[in-house]
Amino acid sequence: MTWRGSTTVSDRIFACLAYFIPLLDLVVLVATPLSGSFLSPLLALLAVPLAPLFLLYSSIPFASLILFFALFLLVVRNESIPHFIRFNTMQALLFSIALSLLGIIWSAILAPIFGVAGLLTQTLFNAIFLGTIAAIAYSLVQSALGRYAEIPTISDAVHMQVR
Repeated sequence: MTWRGSTTVSDRIFACLAYFIPLLDLVVLVATPLSGSFLSPLLALLAVPLAPLFLLYSSIPFASLILFFALFLLVVRNESIPHFIRFNTMQALLFSIALSLLGIIWSAILAPIFGVAGLLTQTLFNAIFLGTIAAIAYSLVQSALGRYAEIPTISDAVHMQVR
């Protein structure tokens, strides 16, 4: 659905760039527990083009928090930026928040219970990986086409934040 004006090519490019943040968070979340998984080659293919960004992202302390506040305050809350860019940036930030919460829940609660190298662990992280890749790919394609990616629960939360 295209509303609140038309989108230009530069709007589409900037909207797609925001989805690199959840991709980096996905690599951070999934890389450690999945060392022996069948998705490791796929993860390696994803991580190779993102390697310079990943090294910069992981070397700066609190980089994800700084990036979150910078994008939220400078892009999402800025009324002079087109709604399309702000919508996609907020949606990417919500993907990132969800992945961060999964990482916290995993490390604090589930890892001591299930262990790191079990079949259930690999299945869980493969499902998280594939689901996140599918959601990000869908959002990227819709953004590249100039449409709003409507993902049921996440898009409702985004519409509440972006006016």
